[in-house]
Amino acid sequence: MSGDAVFTLDSHVDIRWPDPPDPRVEGPMRVDFPKMERGGLRAAVFIAYVPQGRRDPAGHAEAAARAEAMLRHIRDRAGGEARRFCATAAEAEAAAEAGALAVLSAVENGYAMGHDLGAVARWRALGACYLTLTHDGHNDLADSARPRQALGDGPVEHGGLSALGRDAIGALNRAGMMVDVSHVSKAGMMQAAEVSRSPVVATHTACRALRDHPRNIDDEQLDALARVGGLVQITAVSAFLRAPPPGSGAAGAEAGVEDMADHVDHAVRRIGVEHVGVSSDFDGGGGVRGWENAAETGGLTAVLRGRGYGPRELALLWSGNFLRVMRAAETLAVS
Repeated sequence: MSGDAVFTLDSHVDIRWPDPPDPRVEGPMRVDFPKMERGGLRAAVFIAYVPQGRRDPAGHAEAAARAEAMLRHIRDRAGGEARRFCATAAEAEAAAEAGALAVLSAVENGYAMGHDLGAVARWRALGACYLTLTHDGHNDLADSARPRQALGDGPVEHGGLSALGRDAIGALNRAGMMVDVSHVSKAGMMQAAEVSRSPVVATHTACRALRDHPRNIDDEQLDALARVGGLVQITAVSAFLRAPPPGSGAAGAEAGVEDMADHVDHAVRRIGVEHVGVSSDFDGGGGVRGWENAAETGGLTAVLRGRGYGPRELALLWSGNFLRVMRAAETLAVS
């Protein structure tokens, strides 16, 4: 990219499944290619999300089929000069230099692999750049930050990572995929940071010091991310950013881009701008005042600039740090 333009990369965007709308046509989703173009969002990691289900062969097979179908869908919708599917940091940067949108993909919820470690290499071959180890509900890899009683979960099952989860992280390292610790219990997240040979990333979370929410990470976790060269991506989910008013019964007060900036500021003060980024979780619960959809991406940049973040810091927050962690995972795979 030329001039003072910032390479804006959103590290976590969900898609509708089944029957996803065509992202090449502007429609009901918070993110599609026309909205990205209009708002100056130059890259996005679209997510093959698999909800937690029965942990038996049939459940795992259904989850695996869904994840791979979603990865193929994401890849196949990104062809042409205006949009490029990118499996590496270098490809994403080349797309930006060429003025094309960069489309990346990832898998959310290690439930999709069942007990098949070979799934990781298949996902990487389809272009996936990271795996979120859990979602809501424990799986066979790790404990979740939000257990689901409806699935029979107790507060703790594995004490963090299971033996299979540790093996899965090894498979991710060998494949060159990043380890995403969003949704993982604190114990599991801390263990993953130590077990992984490449830096880990929390692609969509916020700071527990500012909002006591089970999906947020505390200062000890922030310190652990920085210690291993990892990254926290502050995300645009109101419930993660601001507590509801007393007695309101609401899941979370309506937050705005200023609230996001508060969480960015806290993380930067704690661990340095080199370990902090931003994401939306659009179409998966994300959207705040000032950044309701991809067409409003400039609103977040303006607020961060107003907080004193200059061109170097904005470049790191929007994409530089994420691409650094992505490169570290890629390098490890070929070393």
